[in-house]
Amino acid sequence: MSPPRILVIHGPNLNMLGSRDPALYGSATLVEIDDLLRARARARAAEVDCFQSNLEGEIVTLVQQARGRYQAIVINPGGYSHTSVAIRDALEACGVPAVEVHLSNLYAREPFRHTSLTAARCIGVISGFGPRSYELGLDAALAHVEGLGPS
Repeated sequence: MSPPRILVIHGPNLNMLGSRDPALYGSATLVEIDDLLRARARARAAEVDCFQSNLEGEIVTLVQQARGRYQAIVINPGGYSHTSVAIRDALEACGVPAVEVHLSNLYAREPFRHTSLTAARCIGVISGFGPRSYELGLDAALAHVEGLGPS
């Protein structure tokens, strides 16, 4: 049996981690987060592929291409969480379970961030734990794939 494959998608501005408002997002870079996720996946006999894009259409394409290639998606849509019907629809159409993650606590921020259009098409949301949000999201995705999470 082949190891579970998880697709990690980082949305807009996440390439700026480490230098973008460290008080809010922390000092970890995206490369450090990706390395952490790959190591965590290896320890669980899984594989992780990580991608970042600032472009909504590229994120839609990545989600669409996940079908048949990945058993789950971990996605931080960034600002697109609050605006993108296209990413929401792609998550719904692809049929691959997804976990939405956010570094900051969306509910402790501006009111417009309290609504995520994409979250409704995910099996769960983890928000507010900095880079740990990604680790927890990966754990949740793998638990779901292994049949340990809610169906």
